[in-house]
Amino acid sequence: MNQDLFFEQVWDLTREIPKGRVTSYGAIAKAIGAPNLSRMVARAIGACGNARPPVPYHRVISSNGTLSGDPSSTQKRQQLLEHEGVEVRNLKIQNLKKIFWDPLNDL
Repeated sequence: MNQDLFFEQVWDLTREIPKGRVTSYGAIAKAIGAPNLSRMVARAIGACGNARPPVPYHRVISSNGTLSGDPSSTQKRQQLLEHEGVEVRNLKIQNLKKIFWDPLNDL
């Protein structure tokens, strides 16, 4: 699959995540038909800075409910999530089961 097309698919799906909800890199990978490419999804999320319309990258987390990445990035993501009403403690999403958005079942 073409990398640009893959990134666009990831960004388009990420734009569908409702405010106040989160999903994982793996859930996005499964939803776009590439279940073994969650690391590639993470790469796409990391490259979304200039994407238009903007991509709510902060709503994509690790499958264990943690915010990953460099400290400045995780701090910014935590602020954005908290602004949307998501509770984060020690870089871990609280009430993950309640706010997890499954793109295969919630679209």
